[in-house]
Amino acid sequence: MPIYIALLRAVNVGGTGALPMAELKAICEDLGFTDVKTYIQSGNVLFRSDESETAVEEKLDAALGKKMGKRPGVMVRSRKELDKIAANAPFPDAKPNFLLVYFLPEKAPADALEKMVAPDGEEAKLATREIYVHYPNGSGRSKLKLPALKPGTSRNLNTVRKLADMAAAMEG
Repeated sequence: MPIYIALLRAVNVGGTGALPMAELKAICEDLGFTDVKTYIQSGNVLFRSDESETAVEEKLDAALGKKMGKRPGVMVRSRKELDKIAANAPFPDAKPNFLLVYFLPEKAPADALEKMVAPDGEEAKLATREIYVHYPNGSGRSKLKLPALKPGTSRNLNTVRKLADMAAAMEG
C-alpha cells in the first residue's frame, strides 16, 4: 500500500488555522488512511492509502475544510517524490534550515521565476511541482517577492529530509 506525505497549507501559521496534530491524525484515520503519523506542529502527516494521490489530496482537503471552515490546501507527495525532492536540492552551500522547498498544488509555470524580486540575495530554482528558495539571511525578515509561491506551502530542507526518512522507515 503506497505511503503518502501530506503537507497542509496555512495551518498554525501566525496563530491562525490552529489544528492540533491529534485532530489531524483522527481526521486521516476517519478517512480510512492507515499507519497515520504526524510530524511537528506545522501540518505534516504521513499515511498509507490504496487510493490515488489526487484522491487522497481531495478527500483530506475537503475533510479539513469542513472542520476548519475553509479548505487549507493540501499538497500530497509520494515517498519516492519526497526522496527525489530532498536529493535534488540545489544550493549545496546553503544551510538546510535556510533552504525552503515550496510545494505547489500543480506544475509551476515555466516563467514562474521571472517576477521574482530578491532584495536580500535570495536564489530560487524551479522543479516540477516545487520551487526551492535559498534565503541567505533566513526567511523571517526576507522581503522576497515571488507570486508563484502563493498557492504553495513551504518546509525547510531539514523537515523534508526528516519526512522522507519517516516515510522510508514506514516501508521498513
